[in-house]
Amino acid sequence: MVGSTISAVEVSGERTLRRYPPGPTVFADRLLGRRIVASRRRGKYLWLPLDDGAALLAHLGMSGQLLMVDPDVPAGPHLRARVTFAGGGRELRFLDQRTFGGLAIDDALTADGVPDSIGHIAADPFEPVFDDERFSASLRRRRTGVKRALLDQGLVSGIGNIYADEALWRAKIHYARATDRMRPPEVARLLAAVREVMTAAIRAGGTSFDALYVSVNGESGWFDRALEVYGRAGKACSRCGTAIVRQAFMNRSSYLCPHEQVRPRHGRW
Repeated sequence: MVGSTISAVEVSGERTLRRYPPGPTVFADRLLGRRIVASRRRGKYLWLPLDDGAALLAHLGMSGQLLMVDPDVPAGPHLRARVTFAGGGRELRFLDQRTFGGLAIDDALTADGVPDSIGHIAADPFEPVFDDERFSASLRRRRTGVKRALLDQGLVSGIGNIYADEALWRAKIHYARATDRMRPPEVARLLAAVREVMTAAIRAGGTSFDALYVSVNGESGWFDRALEVYGRAGKACSRCGTAIVRQAFMNRSSYLCPHEQVRPRHGRW
């Protein structure tokens, strides 16, 4: 859709534009006639820079999706917005089952081309602006558990609960390891594991646990078949054979191998 000009915009649902106070009429008027010049992402945010310097910003929440589909594909019950383009062809649809996501327009971008409204979201490990040494220093200055730090979007974005567990297993680090006690080589090992896990997940199309979580083309991801610890409580660790355990963590779950990832004596949560 990059290079296409927006010809029509439809929005439904009260929550779709809750991050855009001017409302649906202004939203549609601002987008009509605008040309999409690029597509970018950071964490759960996706944005489309426009030819007037603004950006169409989407937050995916837990179940949001941006899909490119043929116009004759049935809308379905979770369609929240539809964008069509001059010249016809596939249209852009925003779907959101749980309505935790939403759309907005940001009129100002930072020097890095990030919408001002999400400037507080840290870069993810694949962005050119991500600095490994700066990340290591920032992580080691904190007094918290390492998994809690990995889930802090102000420190690093894009990892999430599943990939944090998988990366910690690869790095043989317990989720409660105190960040202020970690040595630089240990942080480097963890960061390498994060990149390995996320690269493998991207190649597999992501982790789809049901028919809702699909790619932009509607295809399911297959990384759930390669998970080593997440969702595998009671099953054998592929490295040592010890049963994987599930533990409560921040109103969610952590999965680990108790033999490979030894609980630290001075852990933090």
